[in-house]
Amino acid sequence: MRIMPKQAKELSATELRKLAKPGTYKVGGVSGLQVVVTPAGAKCWILRTMVGERRREIGLGGFPEVPLAEARNKARELKDQIRQGVDPMEERKANRTKLAQATARGLSFADAAKRCHAVKAQEFKNPKHAAQWITTLEKYVIPELGRLPVSEIETPQVLAVLEPIWAEVPETASRVRQRMAAVFDWARAAKIRTAPNPAAWKDCLEPLLPATAKLRKTAGKARKHHAALPVADVPRLMSDIGTRDAPSAQALRFAVLAAARSGEVRLATWDEIDLDAGVWRLSADRMKADKAHTVPLSRAAVELLKALPRDNPAGLVFPNSKGVELSDMALSKLMKDAHAADLKKGGPGYIDPILDRIATPHGTARSSFKDWCRQNNRFPDEWSELALAHVNSDATRTAYARNELLEERRGMMEAWGQYCEPSRSGGRVVAFGGRK
Repeated sequence: MRIMPKQAKELSATELRKLAKPGTYKVGGVSGLQVVVTPAGAKCWILRTMVGERRREIGLGGFPEVPLAEARNKARELKDQIRQGVDPMEERKANRTKLAQATARGLSFADAAKRCHAVKAQEFKNPKHAAQWITTLEKYVIPELGRLPVSEIETPQVLAVLEPIWAEVPETASRVRQRMAAVFDWARAAKIRTAPNPAAWKDCLEPLLPATAKLRKTAGKARKHHAALPVADVPRLMSDIGTRDAPSAQALRFAVLAAARSGEVRLATWDEIDLDAGVWRLSADRMKADKAHTVPLSRAAVELLKALPRDNPAGLVFPNSKGVELSDMALSKLMKDAHAADLKKGGPGYIDPILDRIATPHGTARSSFKDWCRQNNRFPDEWSELALAHVNSDATRTAYARNELLEERRGMMEAWGQYCEPSRSGGRVVAFGGRK
């Protein structure tokens, strides 16, 4: 005679609510269905059953969110699946994977960019440069493509972002493309995107857009020259702005002494400056030519830097009154104000006599420096080209560029500093032709 297993008493909903002592209780109605009462008083449904030759405990939710009747129905459905050869646990895992994949495929470009940036940011030594990486995308790409799934964006949509800026600002557009491509590469590596990278240059955008290097050359021929101050007037300007305490005045002085671009100076950070070695080191992503650049600093430039506070949270050397970077207009306005003030006191102002325009910060810091180097025959042209971080256009200059000629350029920059600010650098004005 076969003895049937004892059936558990079917608990009612009222009896279930009264269970308070921690432990595991059979609720009856479906074999293996139990409720677990935790020490905190919470009640959780468990179905204990065999799946093949393995004993499994399958969670069915908590009480009262899952009522008693619903728990019994769920338990019956699961046991039916098991009898049909289906493993409920494996099916749940598969469903979770499908859901995760579907969710991932819906990840927006904006969110993908943030995740990619979290990885890329670790490659930058300077937090400012890491911030610039994502800021570029936030300015040019995310307003157009930010909400679209990164898995579904195609090349025509990428072109719609790039074409309006490709010829206008080739260097910036090239960086935008590179950073977009990095986001799509990240999405492909994360198995979120399976289609090819729509921002890749090779075999994708190359036939559709002109090379930025050629655009730069074309733009260079047509570009309007920056008005520059005659070399003889540079010391007068430096003496004038040297009496001003404004950050824009200090930044312009430094730009002239370093023969640097406005943007390089305005974004300069203290971790780029080595006062002991007397150098300013700029990473490739800070330079127009995408090549790292080292500037030997004259005594005048070092003394200027030593007099500045270093309490800016972002580490900026020349922050404005709000603690953020100066605008390019701040330096331009300073030049115009200095010109107007000089005219008011009966001076000639600060005019480019060839262009008949007020001299610009860029022209004065770089063109005036180049003119001084040409007139001062002690310094080879290759030295001044390296100082200006110009792209090499011939084999001879390329040979020079392999060696930064740092010490040779240091002598040149020291002579330039003495010429610009003789009273501050402890020397006399260096006359043209190398005579002191």
